[in-house]
Amino acid sequence: VWMTFPMTVIDTIFKALAPAIPDRSIAGHHADLVFPNIHGISPEDGRLFIVGIGPLGGGWGAKSREDGVSVTVCINDGDTHNSPTEQLEAKYPVLVEKYEIRQDSAGAGQYRGGLGAEMVVQALSPFTVTTRIDRVHCKPWGLEGGGDAMGNGLAVRHKGEWKTDHANAKIFNVRLERGDAYRMLSGGGGGFGDPLARELDKVAEDVREGYVSAQVAREVYRVALDGQGQVDREGTQALRSGRSPSAATATSAVAWDGQ
Repeated sequence: VWMTFPMTVIDTIFKALAPAIPDRSIAGHHADLVFPNIHGISPEDGRLFIVGIGPLGGGWGAKSREDGVSVTVCINDGDTHNSPTEQLEAKYPVLVEKYEIRQDSAGAGQYRGGLGAEMVVQALSPFTVTTRIDRVHCKPWGLEGGGDAMGNGLAVRHKGEWKTDHANAKIFNVRLERGDAYRMLSGGGGGFGDPLARELDKVAEDVREGYVSAQVAREVYRVALDGQGQVDREGTQALRSGRSPSAATATSAVAWDGQ
């Protein structure tokens, strides 16, 4: 909590000042280190192990002239380290099933917020997990017409079934057996400015990179894409004028999946 507190206070101050100095402010961010503490008995030597896997890092808010940064840990948290997956798996009885950027986690805007991450960790032997994650329900906010970002999140898998309906992302001494897993989700950063003012080619690039889905590009940014993930300018004009694009344009926009 002591590490999260100054992060949330500072960006709340920025939010309060934004109406007076929008060009010098920044949208909301994920505001947490997003990592669990796990402990158990090593099957190799029978010794107790205690480790905090992470932090994930998350998305930071956009500003009036630039996008927010993605999957980043605040510089004031210098005593925390994003450990390589190979190191974690070599030292502890865990398997990192997934560690990737969280698509659509950023707030939309003329300048897009930074993106968060998703990490799934499987227990190779029993261990207990505890988390104290904030900013799950208070989403990182956008400014000047920018969209809010996704918040932080948590899920736990027992015997193949995911539990995703935690009241918040704080759990205490939850026991995982071999094959069980937990999923950590870091939030994104809020957007800045009207999404319709974002450069069309930047929206297309975000889709090609997997940062933004074709659906969000179409429904939020109102940008149509062709079969190669490039801007379909005629289809985009139709979307923004309220007309229905041609069937071919509509199909290609939805079909583009980054492949």
